[in-house]
Amino acid sequence: MAVTGFVAAILLGSGCGPGSGGGSGEAELTVSTTTGILADLVRNVGGDRVDVTSVVPHHGDPHSYEPSPGDAARVAKSDLIFSNGLLLEEPGIMKMIHTNSRKETPKVPISEKLEQYGGTVIKLKEDLGLNVLWLGWAVEGEVTGDGSQVRTTATKLDGPGDLHVYLTDTLGTPQSYIDSTDGFDAKDSFTLPPEAHTHVNWVFSKPGTYRLTVQGQTETLDGTKAPIGSGTVTFVVGKTPAPAGKRLLDGGHADVALNAQTKSVYVRSDDPSTGKRTNHPADSVVLSVPDRAKEAVPREGAFRFLGKPGADIWVLPQAVIGKHVHGEMDPHAWEDVTNAEAYVRRIEAELIKADPAGKAEYKRNAQRYLKQLAALDKEVAATLATVPEANRKLITTHDAFGYLAEAYGMEVAGFVVPVPNREPSAAEVEKLRDTIRDKKVPAVFLEPNLAARADVLRRVAEDEGVRICTIYGDSFDDKVHDYVAMMRHNAKELARCLGREGS
Repeated sequence: MAVTGFVAAILLGSGCGPGSGGGSGEAELTVSTTTGILADLVRNVGGDRVDVTSVVPHHGDPHSYEPSPGDAARVAKSDLIFSNGLLLEEPGIMKMIHTNSRKETPKVPISEKLEQYGGTVIKLKEDLGLNVLWLGWAVEGEVTGDGSQVRTTATKLDGPGDLHVYLTDTLGTPQSYIDSTDGFDAKDSFTLPPEAHTHVNWVFSKPGTYRLTVQGQTETLDGTKAPIGSGTVTFVVGKTPAPAGKRLLDGGHADVALNAQTKSVYVRSDDPSTGKRTNHPADSVVLSVPDRAKEAVPREGAFRFLGKPGADIWVLPQAVIGKHVHGEMDPHAWEDVTNAEAYVRRIEAELIKADPAGKAEYKRNAQRYLKQLAALDKEVAATLATVPEANRKLITTHDAFGYLAEAYGMEVAGFVVPVPNREPSAAEVEKLRDTIRDKKVPAVFLEPNLAARADVLRRVAEDEGVRICTIYGDSFDDKVHDYVAMMRHNAKELARCLGREGS
């Protein structure tokens, strides 16, 4: 609330025409982007006519970054705003943009029309191979209204113990969504953008059968709310048998889903062998939290809400660190350089719309940069072609490299993201060892902003005698701070670390 009030004062004194935000004082357009990668692309096309700032700073993670009042103030002054789209950005970033930007300011999610500008999008593939059910929340169905969200609220729990649903951010801090210990009220809720999915931790304090009832409602920025139905999902915890006549889901990937159009709650699951998705009526399935999911309450004070340190709890883990909200399509399209060319063509078109007087300069800059990117694409392809075919396997700390693999003949063998405040099981560690051994992977790759939390991947790699190397996904750092340098580094590092035949 303090951010909104602060920005409202700024809006009262701001103009409406191009350049009215007055970033550098000389630029014709003041532009905000959500990420540093987008900011770099815009600078290359805009040149001196644009003043560009990124909401997410270097080292930041667009999946989890929390915007500041300063970010909101800069967005309020912007003549044009670029986001990646495809739910790359943390929902709080997009809500801040919609809340604080001028109504007439164009807001452009570049990758959501990428194919119209010569790019391609692919489906997001996620498979962490957990030894228990990987259960998230999802929202489906079209929701109208700028910046609309869908709120899920827990209204009732029947069971022998307490239920906690929480998320751990990239700094390891838990954020509670649902906590049954003091009953349910409006605080036991959270929002997601339309067509989104998020990962969370589910914690049960005792074995037994639990029935959780949730309801949904849509919310728009102007405060309009509309109910979208309710439903009850059933869990069996510990050695509790499943009720007869119900399908038991005990592994793979599933979501408790709310559909804004059909106004229903159901469980959707992915077949681990075919990837086919099935929607199950909520009363037809039971979600398993087996005894192998039993853990202990962490000793850190921040987790005291879960109970006494060391006490038994049964956990379906979050699986991916931070607020990893996403949709069906992989948003990391820039990892294929030909897609970056499509980004540039879209940026050029939008800059010309916002500042027609700069058309000649934008076209000239775009053509120059497109030639540079075309050469970079050939360089990346030629560099990666030197990697022996048997070694073209990627194991990383993030599911961000599907485009790179598809464009340049690589294979994503797996990604091992750090699971917050949870030691991996012996089976999970052994599966990682087996993957490295079976595929004869010569190296694993850590992203700088996740490397500090990749202890398991680092330890297994060291034990197996494979190299530990660096790759850039969503953000820059102090060593690599532009797109061309990032892709050149990634290609050279992959070739250096995977290039030794048979090692």
